[in-house]
Amino acid sequence: MSIARPTQRSFFFAVASTHSTDNTASSHAPTMELEKNAQVERDSDLGADMAKEILGDTSENEPTSADAAKPAADAGPPDGGLTAWLVVLGGWCCSFSSPGWVNSVGSFQQYYELGPLKNYSSSDISWIVALQLFFLFALGPVVGIIYDNYGPRPLIIGGTLIHVVGLMLASLAKEYYQFILTQGVVSAIGVACIYSPAIACVGTWFAKKRGIAMGIMVTGSSIGGVVFPIMISRLVDTVGYPWAIRSAGFLILGLQIIPMITVKSRVKPVPKKMPIGRLTAPFTEIRFLLLLIGIFVLTYGIFIPIVYLAVQGFQEAHTSEQLSQYLVSIFNGTSLFGRLFAGFGADKVGIWNVFIIACALSGITELALWIPAKTPSIAIGFAVQFGFVSGAFIGLVGALPILVSPPAEIGYRLGVVFLAVSIPALTVAPIGGAIVGSSANPWLSVKLFAGILSIAGSAIIFGSRLLYTDKKLLKKF
Repeated sequence: MSIARPTQRSFFFAVASTHSTDNTASSHAPTMELEKNAQVERDSDLGADMAKEILGDTSENEPTSADAAKPAADAGPPDGGLTAWLVVLGGWCCSFSSPGWVNSVGSFQQYYELGPLKNYSSSDISWIVALQLFFLFALGPVVGIIYDNYGPRPLIIGGTLIHVVGLMLASLAKEYYQFILTQGVVSAIGVACIYSPAIACVGTWFAKKRGIAMGIMVTGSSIGGVVFPIMISRLVDTVGYPWAIRSAGFLILGLQIIPMITVKSRVKPVPKKMPIGRLTAPFTEIRFLLLLIGIFVLTYGIFIPIVYLAVQGFQEAHTSEQLSQYLVSIFNGTSLFGRLFAGFGADKVGIWNVFIIACALSGITELALWIPAKTPSIAIGFAVQFGFVSGAFIGLVGALPILVSPPAEIGYRLGVVFLAVSIPALTVAPIGGAIVGSSANPWLSVKLFAGILSIAGSAIIFGSRLLYTDKKLLKKF
């Protein structure tokens, strides 16, 4: 219990009383009593001050309503828990519905060449494939800025509707330009809005287990790449192309209900304006710029087999039409295990380390195994081996910028990396088609092109890694 300080009035009254000239006993008594009381109050105040110094002023330390309104300090990613793993589940559905769908484009290339667009060249048809890959990645910076400001939910809901509407319109397509607009543009824009937010959200919920979490998430694209080619092939034979595409659209719409509910960012988005300096920063930082260049080069090497696996198997390896389409499913099936293995290894030795090693091995596999793949058995062996080692590209490419980006710019910088993927994604199929159509030994040229660029891109990314780690070769990174 604290004793109140004397008021200013009582203090001056006590001082004045000590200087009174009244010498009578009745006048001295009140003066002495006042002096005694004032001294007691001063001693009590001194004791209270000493107690505050020793024990602390509890009245100042008590939380106020304003303090209670302040947000608690961020404890970092939880690396687990029900909410975090539900985000992974939702991200898996997004992965299945977006790149899982695009991963099946190799089978569509073969179908269009033998079916509704048989009067068009391989290079012309490849633009349908190329545009799907392009929009999946090219819209990355725009999608990233929307994500950083408003979170994933508006993008996932809107992207799902656009993707499904595009597929429904594609089921009605008859002419070349209609396939271009519906499947190559509209559906692909929806795919871009679905995929990037899911990757960014998973990255915010995990740190030590980020590799395996993202590895699990992107297995959705592998399974989608297995399911969709077989599903479309079977349904085209039984109910026709229009209902085959519509069935895929209904499947995607049903699955996307899950991420609409579960996918959310751990850090609440805050709408903000990004200055020009921050927009251009990824292109002026030498370490990040090397990463972008390496991804740009590497994408050519990785995507060439993905796009031309079925066509090369049918034309050069002399597989049946059905087996050539199944090569895409075989590739995506083994890619599933490659992505899981890469994610697990990334948590042990580092995301960048595993990514670089796996992508370099992809280039070696292209040179050592794809070049002699002129029989069905070797073509199948290449699809198995390349699917496994290249799984790290899709599995971990989104984790590379997350590891080296400011938290408030994860969405944007992830989008910039996807932008570096988009240009090769747009041009890889036409370039491959042009090589096939003009070379004396076309498939050898395509295989050399892919293998060399895979190794070169891995080397450039390794240079970026050396700068980020101060040239420490053995550092977990």
